[in-house]
Amino acid sequence: MLSLRPAEVVMNLDRLGVLHPYRLSFMRILVRRMIAERWLIKLSVKQLDSNGYGTAKYQVTAPGGTYSFVIFSHQLDDTLRSDRVIADQWDMTATLCMGTVDDRQLAELADNVPLQERGRVNARSIVLTRANKSSRNFEFMVNTLANGEQPDGPRLAEVGYLYRTTAVYGSGKFGLADWSSVKRTCTDFDSPFAAEMLACFLIREFSLELAEHVAACRNPDKAVSLDPKLKRFMGIGNATGLGMAPFLLNHPELISQWISVREQALARVFMYGRVTRDHWIRFFRLMARAAEHLNEITTDNLQLQTANRMTASELERLSAEFAAKAPLSWEKLSALVGESCSMETLELVHNLMMELYPEIVNPLGTDLCAAEHYDLRPRQSISDLSKTIRKKYDWVLDIDFETSTCRSVFWYRSAEKSEPRLGRVTQDPGVSKAMPVSVAWPIRECFDLLQQFSENQPEAKVAEFLLRYPQMRAIVRRVQSMANTRYGDIRANLTDETVLPTQLLRCKLSFFGVSKFDPKSRLWVRNTMFQGAPLADDLGCGASDDWCFPVLPQA
Repeated sequence: MLSLRPAEVVMNLDRLGVLHPYRLSFMRILVRRMIAERWLIKLSVKQLDSNGYGTAKYQVTAPGGTYSFVIFSHQLDDTLRSDRVIADQWDMTATLCMGTVDDRQLAELADNVPLQERGRVNARSIVLTRANKSSRNFEFMVNTLANGEQPDGPRLAEVGYLYRTTAVYGSGKFGLADWSSVKRTCTDFDSPFAAEMLACFLIREFSLELAEHVAACRNPDKAVSLDPKLKRFMGIGNATGLGMAPFLLNHPELISQWISVREQALARVFMYGRVTRDHWIRFFRLMARAAEHLNEITTDNLQLQTANRMTASELERLSAEFAAKAPLSWEKLSALVGESCSMETLELVHNLMMELYPEIVNPLGTDLCAAEHYDLRPRQSISDLSKTIRKKYDWVLDIDFETSTCRSVFWYRSAEKSEPRLGRVTQDPGVSKAMPVSVAWPIRECFDLLQQFSENQPEAKVAEFLLRYPQMRAIVRRVQSMANTRYGDIRANLTDETVLPTQLLRCKLSFFGVSKFDPKSRLWVRNTMFQGAPLADDLGCGASDDWCFPVLPQA
């Protein structure tokens, strides 16, 4: 039987907030699937002027059907380019649709997709997205290629992408096909966020195509194409703010399942991963690559910069200490790393261990969905409910809510864009409209009321308790439902002034497969997707899945 780490270790937000992508991140799963099934991706429409403005369409042929990725490339003044969700103009807008798109449908999409949230799409569209150019990289890339030269690698590594997404919508938003419909009718996207990840993959393809197109138009006689190795090194950027955080809190059963799968993968490696000399050598090569990857990350965030350098240094120290020694069991090595290194280094080392055993780890990629049911059990006794809280939420009972910081911030949804924001109780209006994202205080309040209620009715059922305190219905249902999960809720008081929302963002993004985190504040981050991944043209040519922790290719 697999031995899994306990929830008090795994669900700590400080640990979740330093995770890196791993073998079962959604991007990796999608790329492996596209390679194995030889998906065909072709640019079927390219109606772009010399500046790259116009319409493009990619046709995707997969075993489960045909899909169209329709792109509108716009002229945008530099002063209007913004990563903020309140922006209403972008360098490009796009949608991923089921089937092929004829001229009439293309005209309808042209009227609506550039408007994004203000437009209207129907359930043939699976994903709605937009992206902006990297002002540092795009023009540099175009001018260099137009002059017949390859771009300077170290400069590319500073950013690592030409375009950056600012939102990728799916799952029924704005008229899009909902998740249950997509999973049922589009079997190619039956794993979490597969369609959204494909949209990002195709934005990356288009950004490279666009740069070469504009370069060729500027200097037809001299322009060159980008070196394929540099093409693969280029990813697609992403800007993520608080809008992503509530997902982790509103889908706790799903997040618990994602964590559980990751822990099962690690436990399988510990139990079944035979350590040969070849495994040992490749493991240390991966550590060297990961250290180089971390050292290549450019960020203005001094705290993250220090953490990256420390993790890289610890990986280098581990290599020097263990590489020449006889192979150890992975569990023993994990214990030694945990004793001498940071939490981030330990979790990164776990990721590298999983890279060595695709035959053990990959099959778990089919277990990342969860049938979410938050059912109330009215006949449960209040004494049993109290025991559940003591067992599963002991971390809540340890919080001193009387301290001045514990309930000093609140989450709310802005009227302007209906996006989550963070406010201070003593400074900002709207506390009465706070979003119910934090479970810590509601559970504490529920537990205290249970104790009071049981003094007079010790044999009472949950139904009787809720008749007296109906406002506790939602939190009771959550406690009862999460009691059946292995890992439960993320262990953090999200109304404490010290909370770092970027830790929540990094946790979720690591499961997507996002790397090179670059916090711009405690509320939003920039990062990179699909860097190092195969290109569309590689999918039918036996492309490699070995692209974790990409580094700048040698000249």
